[in-house]
Parts: sequence; C-alpha cells; structure tokens
Amino acid sequence: MRITVFGATGNVGSRVVAEALARGHEVTAVVRDPAKPHDLPSTVTLAVGDARDPGDVIRIAAGQDLVVTATRPVPGHEHELAAATRGLLDGLAGTGVRLIAVGGAGSLTVPVTDGTLLVDSPGFPDEIRPISLACGEQLDLFRADQKVDWTYLSPAARLEPGTRTGRFRLGRDELLVDSEGHSAISMEDLAVALLDEAEHPAHRRARFTVAY
Repeated sequence: MRITVFGATGNVGSRVVAEALARGHEVTAVVRDPAKPHDLPSTVTLAVGDARDPGDVIRIAAGQDLVVTATRPVPGHEHELAAATRGLLDGLAGTGVRLIAVGGAGSLTVPVTDGTLLVDSPGFPDEIRPISLACGEQLDLFRADQKVDWTYLSPAARLEPGTRTGRFRLGRDELLVDSEGHSAISMEDLAVALLDEAEHPAHRRARFTVAY
C-alpha cells in the first residue's frame, strides 16, 4: 500500500513508519518543518504539510491508499489536536482514502463500573488530563463524521517503548486489563495492531483498542 503518516517523527509515528516499511509498504512521512532534524529511514518519501490545512491534506493524500495520523501537540497546545482532526477529515472527505488515527486511552470505559471513563476515574494523572480530554474531543469528531472511511485506535492505559511481540488482545470501547488489573501495550505492538488493521480492515468507522 501507499501510506502517508502525519506525526511520523514522533514516538508512535516513527514505529508505524518502521512497521509499514518492514511489511513492504511505500511510506510518505509528513513534516511541518523540513529544516528540523529527523531520524527517518532513507527509503521514506518526505512531504511538507500541516494536518490542520485541508489543502495540504488533499495534496499529500492524492494517490495514497491510507493516511495515518499519530500527531500529539506539545503541552499547552492540546487544542491543536481538534484542529488537525478537522483538517484531515475535511481534506479526505469524498476521496476514498482511508484514515486511521492513533488516539488516547482516556475515553475508554473502565471495566466493572457503570461506564466510567478512564479519564474520570480516581487517580488519573493530572498531567495528562488535558491531552486525554483533547483525544476525547478528537474521537467525538470522528464519530460525527459521515464522509471519511476512518478507524480510531486507542492504546492501553500505559503506552511505552518496548519490544515487538505481535501478541496482544483487541477490544472496542472498554479498557483492556490483565488478570492483575494492568493495562499496557508497547509502541511497537501498537504499530503492529495498526498495520494489521490497515491490511485487514475490521473496524471501519469504529474505535478499537489493544493491550496485552
């Protein structure tokens, strides 16, 4: 497939790029500042653009099979996530190009509760609450869209660099936890789950989640 990745230099995006290349796909990495140093593989095609600009999205997505967005605004600029989501949805509307977004875990419901969201659960870290709420708004924008073939991927509660095992569980809107109540996934295996979905679509116009 021809895959374009917004946020390709980030922690998750870079692993999505690596996994896609390992599977033989053609990857275009979108950067906002071409002068900024990056560590992308030489086999990646670079494109300059901003997800917030529908015109950039239309130009960069032309001829592509899939667009992946794994962008994360810096602290204090969480509102930019909604702007980027609107730009992507507006730019891809009616094009037939599929969109997979890496979102957050905060909007997942906590098991054995009355539907309490993870972001509203006791002990949720204050420092990541703003981005979690922004991801919740992002998911709402996707669910309200009627013109794009989208999929929204929520990670486990703990998402960290790790190893690629290729072994994990999939769920929908409820947080996946193990027998000890832990919820975790490596960034590498999150990328595996995303490319699995790209190659074998099973969650069109829906959210899914992944955890060990």
